[in-house]
Order: sequence, then C-alpha cells, then structure tokens
Amino acid sequence: MTPTPVFDGHNDVLLRLLNDYAADPTKAFIEGTRDGHLDLPRARQGGFVGGFFAMFPPNPKKTDFTAPGAIGGNPPLPAPLTLEEGRASTLAMTRILLDLTRAENSPVALCRSRAEIDAAIAAGRIAALMHIEGAEAIDANLDMLEVLYAAGLRSIGPVWSRANIFGTGVPFHFPASPDVGPGLTEAGKDLVRACDRLGMVIDLSHLNEAGFWDVAKVSKAPLVATHSNVHAICASARNLTDKQLDAIAESNGMVGLNFATGFLRPDGAMRADTDIEIMVRHLDYLIEKLGENRVGFGSDFDGANIPAAIGTVAGLPVLIDALKARGYDEALIGRLACGNWLDLIERVIG
Repeated sequence: MTPTPVFDGHNDVLLRLLNDYAADPTKAFIEGTRDGHLDLPRARQGGFVGGFFAMFPPNPKKTDFTAPGAIGGNPPLPAPLTLEEGRASTLAMTRILLDLTRAENSPVALCRSRAEIDAAIAAGRIAALMHIEGAEAIDANLDMLEVLYAAGLRSIGPVWSRANIFGTGVPFHFPASPDVGPGLTEAGKDLVRACDRLGMVIDLSHLNEAGFWDVAKVSKAPLVATHSNVHAICASARNLTDKQLDAIAESNGMVGLNFATGFLRPDGAMRADTDIEIMVRHLDYLIEKLGENRVGFGSDFDGANIPAAIGTVAGLPVLIDALKARGYDEALIGRLACGNWLDLIERVIG
C-alpha cells in the first residue's frame, strides 16, 4: 500500500551529514545510513516527499538537548556564536544540499517555489526547501542573506534558542513561559522586512514571545512556526500560547507539529516511550485554534528525541494510522500531511 505523502516543516539531516558523513554526504543520504532519522531509502518507505531542510549552526560545545530529562532539567543555553562560526557551518551545509540536488537525475530537488515543489513530487523526487535555523551566518548589513537567497534559501528562523544580533530565543525550560528576554533588535526588524521583500518564510519556532510579537508587527506575511506545539498541553517555553495561536490564525499562517517528546508530553520529559495519542491531542488542539488548513507536521527529524513508535521517517504511517483511528478523513489527513504546507509556501514564496 502506498504511504500517504508527507511534506514536513523541519528536519536537521544536513547537520548530521556534516558531522558524521562529511567524506561523502550525498552517498550517505542516497544509499542510507544506520543511524539518525532521515535518508532516502527510509523517506521512500515512510511517504516523505519533501520538506524544509534546515541549516543549523551547531554550538562549539555540544549540549545534548535530546537526552531523557534534558528539557525538564532546564539546561543553560550556549554562548552566542561569532559570525565566522555561524558562517562556516552554514555554508558547509549549503554546499551539502547543493551537491545533493545538483545532478539532473538526482532523487532530491532544491525547490524555490510551490511550482517547483509540485514538479519534483510529480517526478518522484524529494522536494527540498532550503531553510536556516539561527541566522548567525548573516551579517547586520544582510549581504549574506542576498547571497544565500540567490543560492536557494527561502525560509529563515532569525534565531535558534541562543541570542544573536537579530533577537533572543526561548530557553529549553519546563515548565516555563515563552515570555522571556527582549524582542527583535533593529537588525532583526531589518531582517524581517528583507524577508518580506524577497518572499521568504520567517520561522518563529525558536523566538521568544517578545520577538514573536515584533515579527507580527513588522511583517506583512503569514506568521509561521515550522516546528512548535501547544503550550496549554505541554508548558515548555518552546511551545505556543493560545494568544500566539490566535495571531497565527488571524494572519492565515501555519504551525507544524513538532515530534520532540519534550514538547509533546504534559510532563515535559524527553522519553521515547511517549504515546502517539499525545501527538493527536496536540493536532486536535491546533486544528481547533487554527482551522484545518493551517496545521501540518514539523517533525524535527535528526534534531530531536521522537516517539519510539515512529522511530524514523519510515514510521510516518504510524501517525497517519493514529489520525485515521481518531476519525480524521482522508481529505483532512492529506492537508495535514502535505497540502497545507504547499499552500502556505505558495502564499508566502509563490
């Protein structure tokens, strides 16, 4: 049986390829790996047809935010990166994505619009939308933004959870409010205006609440959180309050369900034995607040501790089956799994 097509709001496979398969990342992705969550063979198995491929500049000192109990332990955030540190890793991941999609017969396509995504999926290729998670590679003058846009960048999260020249992120704290720290800097507001001008998605998932409201004031585009969940169910600082969800709905924006267990569970624990039912509860709530056309998946594959019942991208049908068991019809499942993201991309990017 052919799995339901899934276009996903967030993955970190490029960083895994950079860290673990730098000798030949293209071969590793296409032929498959034994570790991690996402590669081509498992994507085919799970119905994954594309998504936002994030470039996340890693911290020099690694902190394991996916370890059991790590979120509830309220780990301190790493120090800000320098421009040089952010740029080196971001460009290295850009190179990996460009290499992966360069060949005409490549099974992965770099897509810059809804039309290119539709064409890639129709041709049986994985549709990759280039995304930045934490804009440390970009200077205050935004010269590098223009360079990366020319290379194919179409979505950007101004901050990861650490602060940078554009704004302040939310810490990985539980229970906690996202209302912590100052909002966007003037450089951050300039970045938002530039993204509006270029037609780029602005991802709010790691911004603190003050930054969220600054984007809402400055941007004329739909408000988007590519991989965030419901604060009323799981009181993580990374999740969205009802007031934020109302603003996203009013802007005709979008939220992608994050599969990270610490942002799903009411106890905030990073535990692989998390029941799929809690994912469905978050989706029910998001649909109630946002409507059926503004909710999708934002898995955080290769960047999170996800429920063992799903395991990897190959396990996406497990979530689809849970939605069917809850009574979701095929049309709604199709929108959640793929159609809503494609419509959002068309609204923002074209």
